[in-house]
Amino acid sequence: MISTSARLLRLVSLLSARPSWTCGELAERMEVTERTVRRDVARLRELGYGVESDPGPWGGYRLGGGTRIPPLVLDDEEALAVAVGLREAALSGVLGGEQAALSALLKLRQVLPRRIADRLGEMDAAFVHTARPDEPQITPGMLLELATACRRAERARLSYRDREGKSTVRDVDPYRLVHTGRRWYFVARDVALGEWRTFRADRVRQIRPTGHPVELVDSPDPALLVSRSLTSGTYPLYVTIRLPLPLDRALRLIPPTVGAHRPGGPETTIVEIGGPDAEGLAAYLLGLGTPLRVLSPDAVRQALSRRARELAADNAD
Repeated sequence: MISTSARLLRLVSLLSARPSWTCGELAERMEVTERTVRRDVARLRELGYGVESDPGPWGGYRLGGGTRIPPLVLDDEEALAVAVGLREAALSGVLGGEQAALSALLKLRQVLPRRIADRLGEMDAAFVHTARPDEPQITPGMLLELATACRRAERARLSYRDREGKSTVRDVDPYRLVHTGRRWYFVARDVALGEWRTFRADRVRQIRPTGHPVELVDSPDPALLVSRSLTSGTYPLYVTIRLPLPLDRALRLIPPTVGAHRPGGPETTIVEIGGPDAEGLAAYLLGLGTPLRVLSPDAVRQALSRRARELAADNAD
């Protein structure tokens, strides 16, 4: 006799295949009694499936919206299509820094049958992600390996190549992956240095688990850490501004690759931005098209005021 769980999956598959089934049709296809069908429908509803029914002898069951996200039943082609779509969403960063696509892809890859996982691997090897000229490439496989390392809470051995091309091997405690809109960064604690570091994911050559479990108790804000590493020590001049925007909106206005953000209050955000000189920073701030206050330095504040006066004079009646 078929198990209850297998029977429920079979019932979900049938309900998904066409708009409506009578109780008798379902019983015949599943080779069970109509009483068993009604009992299984009740179980599906408890699991969160929105199985709707019409009364009467000609009524039937149909699959509608549920109260929560239940388990899904996908055939091989559907599972492969979902995995490919999630992979492309993760690589393109279309969902921003929330990593929803990457997290969902990681969960899906863990439960895929071997035959589908092998096909996805073949597609990964054949497909090429077209990046902007200044955007580095990272393979889907490496992205998933880094995500897996972050989920394991286990020390790993990282093989990495820095910007000068020098290769190093170090033990790290993986923490998070951060997508900046252009590239992925791997945040981890460098065990030898005892410091939190950021690593460009496309420069990671290999990452292997060591079997040593770790518990991270002083983990930083990963997005803020990446922002600071990107904006520190690069420009000769920095401006600090206050935006009358909450942190999430400020991050959409000024990407983390441009400025280092920190909350300035319930509805304000402090941002530090680097630039070549006061005039260049003033031009950038003016182009934001939003109210702001320059906290420092005076040179940028004066340059911004002068540009604003000139713009107002050029457009006066």
